[in-house]
Amino acid sequence: MKGIISICGKGGVGKTTLAALLSRLVLEEKNSRGLAIDADPAGGLSLALSLPIKKTVNDLRKSVIASIKTHSTDSLNLAASIDYQLLEALSEYRNLAFLAVGRPEEEGFYCQVNTFLREAIEKMAGHFDLVLIDAEAGVEQVNRRVMGQIDLLLLVSDLSAKGLRVAETIKQVADEAMQYRSAGLLINRVRSKKELAEVQQSTHLPLLGWLPEDPRVRQFDMAGRSFLELPDCPSLQAVRELSRSLIV
Repeated sequence: MKGIISICGKGGVGKTTLAALLSRLVLEEKNSRGLAIDADPAGGLSLALSLPIKKTVNDLRKSVIASIKTHSTDSLNLAASIDYQLLEALSEYRNLAFLAVGRPEEEGFYCQVNTFLREAIEKMAGHFDLVLIDAEAGVEQVNRRVMGQIDLLLLVSDLSAKGLRVAETIKQVADEAMQYRSAGLLINRVRSKKELAEVQQSTHLPLLGWLPEDPRVRQFDMAGRSFLELPDCPSLQAVRELSRSLIV
């Protein structure tokens, strides 16, 4: 797997689970480096991976704004400070790094700071083979443009009509609000191929893959165990198969 993948969808459809499973696969590719970004204010990916949040991007933004208000640094030193603080904010587990965005950013006078931070994140992301972004539920994250360009917009839905409609809406918003190279749908919690066929007929989104209903994943989720320790199971096998088509 290579590139920048943004995982989007309606709340509750399993996008954080997918991000955690893909992060788990990064550990199998020992010669690659992965960066998982939790862009959901709820912080679900941190819990799924059992990785600590040292400092969020929003914490860093507040620090930058405080420096501007006190005139305690110039623009050159500020840029260097942001790069250093971003690296300090990373949690690492083997060849996987983790970064949390935190609460939504404020616009207005400090929107230039937000742009500056996103550019710094993009620069840092360039040092990783794979970047996984667990986006905020719904379409808000697409509008805020966490990163300027995405290689793959991975739209996640369960079998519900509501989940599919939200995925389609996110695609429509993304067509106008962001740059991406490709987009596709992943269906979660599939119990039979008949269900999968019915879903395919009810949407125009191209299907990239699907995940089965998996008791092992549910057990790990209920127990709060790290998905980085998840043993081989049907869901992990399905994501492994999916990853072969996620080379961008």
